[in-house]
Amino acid sequence: MPRPTARNVKPGLVLLDGTAPTRAPGVVWLVGAGPGDPELLTVKAFNALRAADVLVHDGLVSSEILDLAPTAARRIDVSKRKSRHTLPQDDINQLLVALAREGLTVVRLKGGDPFLFGRGGEELAACRAAGLECRVVPGVTAALAASAGAGAPLTHRGSAQAVTFVTGHAAHGEPDLDWPSLARPNQTVVVYMGVSTAGLIAGRLIGAGRAASTPALIVENASRVDERRILTTLAGLAHSAEGLKGPALLMVGEAMALADVSPVQT
Repeated sequence: MPRPTARNVKPGLVLLDGTAPTRAPGVVWLVGAGPGDPELLTVKAFNALRAADVLVHDGLVSSEILDLAPTAARRIDVSKRKSRHTLPQDDINQLLVALAREGLTVVRLKGGDPFLFGRGGEELAACRAAGLECRVVPGVTAALAASAGAGAPLTHRGSAQAVTFVTGHAAHGEPDLDWPSLARPNQTVVVYMGVSTAGLIAGRLIGAGRAASTPALIVENASRVDERRILTTLAGLAHSAEGLKGPALLMVGEAMALADVSPVQT
């Protein structure tokens, strides 16, 4: 039997009998980039960034963090803003799978934490369905950074025995939330993506029994150099949220009275 002949396709790549070589699949890392301050990035997230072949990142991830990836790493911006998506979520899922199937180390860099309103669960499920290895690196979520920066604890003896994270944004209509439960006193309610619905949220909470005088803290661009804090009340939440441009959190609860806004902005 004649021996198979080798065909050189390009330097370093050899085919035998026309059979294409197979490349081992890569790995996808879902990495939390934190709220923006590079110093709040975890060591594990930093190490993942340094090993990236390709970086698929959100638009809110700071340039200082993006610059930690190797210069040779390919960068793909999949920014999503309200009513303006660079890529639909399903396309992002497919992109991660396609890149990993090329044998690349893919870092999906997400603001905050991948599993807290970051749709990281959908991306993890897509990778698992494709039979790809997917690892998750937690990040400092914006609520923790906002709370720490303002000195307003999310839980505090005597004024906040619980904390609940909710989203103020829904795909269609108002968010489906348990307003009576959220209206109970002595707890902190943190609302992500709630600036545009601040009036609705305040109205629902007051209507369900939360006192209109309950302290409320708005933190825009938490942990960044242009961070802004506004201390108000539940009744004044909608007015105080007007005109905010950057990503902002609404934090409602008795413990927010401890916030240091230096000076208070109203």
